[in-house]
Amino acid sequence: MGWDAKDIALLNRLWSAGQSAAQIARRLGCSRNAVCGMLTRLGLKRGHKPPTATPKIRPRPKLRPTSSAACARPVARKVSRNAVQRQPPKEFSKQQLYSMLAEAVRNTG
Repeated sequence: MGWDAKDIALLNRLWSAGQSAAQIARRLGCSRNAVCGMLTRLGLKRGHKPPTATPKIRPRPKLRPTSSAACARPVARKVSRNAVQRQPPKEFSKQQLYSMLAEAVRNTG
């Protein structure tokens, strides 16, 4: 939408009268986002509205004490890396690999 001086003057007047961006957009025949964008470019803002009700600040709920047995976790045993012996991977022959593949294909049906 092209904004001319007449549209901007109407926008200023309607905004200061307290109309919403959607109402102004309907009056000007453009989108609400176009109106919001022009309001931002013009630096127009609404005044801060005071809160309608006093907020209630509630105290934080107290946590119930839990039994220490429920919180206790089993401690993992430490295993040194030296104690674990790694075995080299088992090598298969070509014939064994083909037979395993055929078995897998048969099982998948």
